[in-house]
Amino acid sequence: MFEQTFKNIDDILHKDAGCGSELDYVEQTSWILFLKYLDDLEKDRATAAELTGKTYTPIIAPEYQWTKWAAPKLRQAQLPGSGTPGKVVIDHNARTGDDLTDFVNNELFPYLKKFKLSADSADTIEYKIGEIFSELKNRIQSGYNLREVINRIDELRFRTHAEKHEMSHLYEDKIKNMGNAGRNGGEYYTPRPLIRTIVKVVAPQIGEKIYDGAVGSAGFLCEAFDYLASTGSASGNGLSTKDWETLQKRTFYGKEKKSLAYIIGIMNMILHGVEAPNIIHTNTLAENLADIQEKDRYDVVLANPPFGGKERAEVQQNFPIKTGETASLFLQHFIKILKAGGKAGVVIKNTFLSNTDNATVAIRKTLLESCNLHTVLDLPGGTFTGAGVKTVVLFFEKGKPTQKVWFYSLNLDRNLGKTNPLNENDLKDFLTLFEERRDASEGPETPNSWNVTVAELVEATYDLSVKNPNKKEEAALRHPQAILEEMKALDEESAEILNSILELI
Repeated sequence: MFEQTFKNIDDILHKDAGCGSELDYVEQTSWILFLKYLDDLEKDRATAAELTGKTYTPIIAPEYQWTKWAAPKLRQAQLPGSGTPGKVVIDHNARTGDDLTDFVNNELFPYLKKFKLSADSADTIEYKIGEIFSELKNRIQSGYNLREVINRIDELRFRTHAEKHEMSHLYEDKIKNMGNAGRNGGEYYTPRPLIRTIVKVVAPQIGEKIYDGAVGSAGFLCEAFDYLASTGSASGNGLSTKDWETLQKRTFYGKEKKSLAYIIGIMNMILHGVEAPNIIHTNTLAENLADIQEKDRYDVVLANPPFGGKERAEVQQNFPIKTGETASLFLQHFIKILKAGGKAGVVIKNTFLSNTDNATVAIRKTLLESCNLHTVLDLPGGTFTGAGVKTVVLFFEKGKPTQKVWFYSLNLDRNLGKTNPLNENDLKDFLTLFEERRDASEGPETPNSWNVTVAELVEATYDLSVKNPNKKEEAALRHPQAILEEMKALDEESAEILNSILELI
């Protein structure tokens, strides 16, 4: 049901003059979905309060509640002689057309924006309501299209775990489709099989603070939440009430520069079950590294920072190693913001391993000297659909220098692409071998994996683009002169055979 509803909504928005692409469809669907989700959340809270004999005070004032302005309900008259009550339907007098858009733009949005100022703290859903509607605007120009979308979304329910789970997966699919919409939509999406593998390798624990400074659609934080929710507490007895509160309020943190990605990230986390995500709308790289104190640090970093971007000179001044390469600045930020003993899994372009410019060499040196870079996962081309670059994942722990790096090269028997994406099974061998590596001094040596000691690296460049010593060398290409001589000899041999045949005729 959910999937068909999303398709119908996209068809409606396609007809609206204010929505030009998949990016707009996701953005506009998000704020309406959020208000419907909020209505269901309020119903659940009211029911829970009633069961314990308490009184529930709604977050949203009565005149701005979903059931008042979006979907006021009426029960149809009972059919004569049917013996069954009439169906509950949306009141045909509900706002539509210009009345609806005027209310949404001039009353509803201004009301919801005020929550940011009146909320008790930033880790409440009230604050997130204010933050979301401070960043958004209604782009649906036709009030009749808006009415159709609202009616479709009103059919959805967010009451059970199964319903929320299905909705979160469909929302992920919409984010994935943004990659085909232009305007860099695809940069918000990292393949989920890869994220799940990174989370399993880093293995966060409940009580640890998890951070993504380039949060995008919050894929890393959502998968980390699912991982912690399913693996349970350290005691192995499942999650306690205290554990759930910790997951909800004191575990997941992120920063995002772009408005659309910020909204999508918050919405994605809410649909996955985190009511008030600690995601801030800011440029992470505008923060001076010298200002980061111990209280600002995190236990775990999980991230795929944007690659290929360039930062202005004033932003570079925030970093000890100056470079315009966005990913290199992010890597410096992640190293600095990790606590001693903190763990990280970071996706970066594979050229980071070998570039010889002064900045990259200096960052590699800093990484190897201040962190234990224990594992490098080398990914094949096509892992990121449409990105056109090869990437690696750096796994490291802060606080002690690197002695030995375990490399794993993911070699698949097929080309990756939009119709043939990376899947969980592709990474199974890597995960199995990593578990052998986890508490060992070095990783297993296989045709696809090998170990390199830091002492073996060239100290001047700290070049990490080490070739696989276990891979059989392909036969060296012959010299052109040798090939030409062989061709000449074969021609002469052919001529002799032809002459012999001619003599026989």
